[in-house]
Amino acid sequence: MRFYNTLAGKKEEFVPLEQGKVKMYSCGPTVYNYFHIGNARPFIIFDTLRTYLEYRGYEVTFVQNFTDVDDKIINRANEEGITPLEVANKYIEEYFKDADKLGIKRASVHPRVTECIEDIIEFIRELIDKGHAYEVDGDVYYDTKSFDEYGKLSKQNMEELEAGARIGVDERKNNPTDFALWKKKKEGEIGWNSPWGEGRPGWHIECSVMSRKYLGDTIDIHSGGQDLTFPHHENEIAQSEGRSGEVFANYWLHNGYINIDNQKMSKSLNNFFTVREIIEKVDPEVVRFFLLSAHYRNPVNFSQELLDASKNGLNRLYNAKNKLSFLVEKAEGAMTEDERGKKEEVEAFRHQFIEAMDDDLNTADGITAVFELAKYINTHANEGSSKEFLALMKDVFEELTGVLNIVQKERSADVDEAKILELIEQRNSAKKEKNYQEADRIRDELKEMGVELLDTRQGTTWKKID
Repeated sequence: MRFYNTLAGKKEEFVPLEQGKVKMYSCGPTVYNYFHIGNARPFIIFDTLRTYLEYRGYEVTFVQNFTDVDDKIINRANEEGITPLEVANKYIEEYFKDADKLGIKRASVHPRVTECIEDIIEFIRELIDKGHAYEVDGDVYYDTKSFDEYGKLSKQNMEELEAGARIGVDERKNNPTDFALWKKKKEGEIGWNSPWGEGRPGWHIECSVMSRKYLGDTIDIHSGGQDLTFPHHENEIAQSEGRSGEVFANYWLHNGYINIDNQKMSKSLNNFFTVREIIEKVDPEVVRFFLLSAHYRNPVNFSQELLDASKNGLNRLYNAKNKLSFLVEKAEGAMTEDERGKKEEVEAFRHQFIEAMDDDLNTADGITAVFELAKYINTHANEGSSKEFLALMKDVFEELTGVLNIVQKERSADVDEAKILELIEQRNSAKKEKNYQEADRIRDELKEMGVELLDTRQGTTWKKID
């Protein structure tokens, strides 16, 4: 298994700290609103990574935090006339509603910043003791000049950073690039008692502390969006390695950006969409499938046209699943000699999938393997197939789609899929007998049931008419 490690700037073989176990931290949401489609991408991608690692036999401890104290939360609380805690609680609950619909599983731990204040204070105290931080009038800053490797993750030039940071710089800082570990409480803000006075944590320190608290000083994988590489993840490294003297994370994985209709998503362009808004109009499974259909490091263009294509692709996979489910229920017997000769062909799709996913979590090629298996099913699964051969195809199909957490829905209560597949078989027989009048009659009957037939080179599939 190989991952593109942002720190190394290349793909590297994955070697865990402890054989058979993986410690993984992924940055979670700041809970002041519903999360947007740009947030959804890392949540889905690294949820899939965690599942794939488990599929490959690893015991994964996966930590994804909630930032529940922040300027944006305080501002939202003031707007709504409620406390910051009430804002955070509300949007954590809403996060899980949307995450569940997108098929995102719960992390091993979902720590909240407000649950770790004492740990944060102690961490900052240690940084001060080691000469990596200093206090000014109730604020505490990290001294970036004290950490020789500052900039190693993002490959930033320190001189250029300092030049950019000088614009509007706080003159109390030792260096323009120094960043806040602890912020003195302002009037109307939430705060906690500390050795430096009442205040609250800076953003970057929170993830360093929560990662250490639940995973230890060194972890295997740290992941997040590309936009977090600098300054957030760079600052995490400076804090964590400055305090412990140990490597913070061995592998850094970052997903690419999302564009909306070929433009960068932003509120100023009015193309900023929350997942809640999107899934009111689009099946959330289609959104998950869409985001997994591209390699996670590539930029993704989000558009209605591409969502429609994803919906059609997902329908093709459901057609293969439904066909197998119907045939398996009716079939009997062990594999024939001819089918035993095809067993390796079926299992080759599993190997194709694993090979793709082992190569830097290439979900795009992984999905290609699933589609090729679906095509194989449409060609080789029929009423004359043995139950054992059909069950093998069904098991491999469900195994691979299960890793991606797609094609997992039960049969719709309002569609008799067994009846649909039976009519399709009857229509296929009528066409073979050149009884086109009967074939057309069956097509019309299916249309009345709300089903549209799609004749392809791989066979006949169907979709429900919206």
